[in-house]
Amino acid sequence: MNARFGIVDLFSGPGGLGEGFTSVRDAGGHPVFEIDLSVEADAVAHRTLRLRSFLRKLPGGIPDEYRDWQNGLTAEPDWSAIRPAEWAAAEDECRHLELGTDAAREVLRERIPAIRARRGDATVLIGGPPCQAYSLAGRGRKAVKGFVPHPKQRHLLYQEYIEVLRMLRPAAFVMENVKGLLSSSTPEARIIDDVLEDLRQGGGSEPYLVFPVAPPAGADVRAPRPTDFVVRAERHGVPQARHRVIIVGIRRDLAQDLDPADLPRLVQRGAPVTVNMVLGGLAPLRSRLSGRSGIRDSAEAWGEVVLRASKRVRQYAGHGYTMEELARFHEALDAAKAAASAPPDGGGRAHAASVGAACPADLAAWLTGGGVAAPSQHEPRAHIPADLERYLFLSAWARAHGRSPKASEFPKFLAPNHQSWGKGFADRFRVQVASQPSSTIVCHIAKDGHYFIHPDPAQVRSLTVREVARLQTFPDDYHFAGTRTQAYVQVGNAVPPFLARQIGEALAVPLQAAFAAAPTGMLQAAE
Repeated sequence: MNARFGIVDLFSGPGGLGEGFTSVRDAGGHPVFEIDLSVEADAVAHRTLRLRSFLRKLPGGIPDEYRDWQNGLTAEPDWSAIRPAEWAAAEDECRHLELGTDAAREVLRERIPAIRARRGDATVLIGGPPCQAYSLAGRGRKAVKGFVPHPKQRHLLYQEYIEVLRMLRPAAFVMENVKGLLSSSTPEARIIDDVLEDLRQGGGSEPYLVFPVAPPAGADVRAPRPTDFVVRAERHGVPQARHRVIIVGIRRDLAQDLDPADLPRLVQRGAPVTVNMVLGGLAPLRSRLSGRSGIRDSAEAWGEVVLRASKRVRQYAGHGYTMEELARFHEALDAAKAAASAPPDGGGRAHAASVGAACPADLAAWLTGGGVAAPSQHEPRAHIPADLERYLFLSAWARAHGRSPKASEFPKFLAPNHQSWGKGFADRFRVQVASQPSSTIVCHIAKDGHYFIHPDPAQVRSLTVREVARLQTFPDDYHFAGTRTQAYVQVGNAVPPFLARQIGEALAVPLQAAFAAAPTGMLQAAE
């Protein structure tokens, strides 16, 4: 059997990176990576992480009790009573700790040596510090040019990652962060330069070869530029234009004989996976009517609102439509009018979920292979009638033009009463175009769904938790703990597991080759 590598997962969130890595199998079907320790500060995300860890530990895979719960047939069982040993192991693996605190350091000082005693050099460190300090969106709201430190100095939390790197001395590491990391700086230096240097030095313990896994054509992977580390997820089978900095390193004593062509690299796929490919098989849902509208929600009331909206929006043809575009615009409104007479109800929890017909087979199997009859957390938000009109216009416009309209292209009667409208927020409302990858799923969707409108004009709503989870490539049997708002936050903060799986597969090849050629003692604890 090939070597198995223990994972230490920091800043785990709901477990996107870990989910991808633990799905990697060798030629014999055995897992290449096993999580020894994961650390997450958010209590709700930790609950999500712990439950997924528990399911991975069950020898028979996902149990019927879990499927029954996810299918809406039962309440959530007491997992600790059903399988106490596996639940206790999951609690030991997944720690609710805030890195940088004395409590977290105490646990790490105990656990890291124990992991090395068990695994020796066969370990991998994964994770990424919180992104608030690096966020381009967050910095864009500030008047101060350049880097703005977070009140809790979260821009320095990557040093906690570096400290674990120093203690663990893993065979390899993967560090993920937002693209804004590339342009963040302190008065002394660019943050990215400090990060790369600390990673290359392994925190002062072991030197590492640091390289990008999706370099642009012509890039020198042994002397990469900071921009070479940007991974564009839509090029690798993820139905989302998510651009993130992903830095990978292999310990230099293991990488010294690697040719640059043999370094782990993601394979760029052909045509991108689109929104419709992954959402097309989910049960259609009507939006709900918000209590703020003064209208009591019902299918009949919703139909009346949508019928009225379709008539009002139909009167607006806009400027510059071709005959074909105008025909598509009206076809979309006709679909909404038909839905007003027979509102979609989701087909109940017995509706068998699938994906769109053109979804790539490997992604389809990844999303739907867990045996859940009808994915949970697929419930729509409630909206006021004015927003339903805007959403209908957005979806009809996208059908006509193949893109979401800007504020200047909105009819005046649909313009919201926002001070920022047309002043720097040109796409305050955005529909996700069915024929393209989605825009980046962000945690802000928890507070505002206007940026994530479903492309189907017959549904007239924002995306559900399950839909954004699919765009993030979480399997349908992945449950997010907490309220709907908390679930949105977790999904938006995660690494797409399907992308993480590809990184793990690429990294497994040279690691297993290096350990297969090494003396037996390499797999044992260092003296």
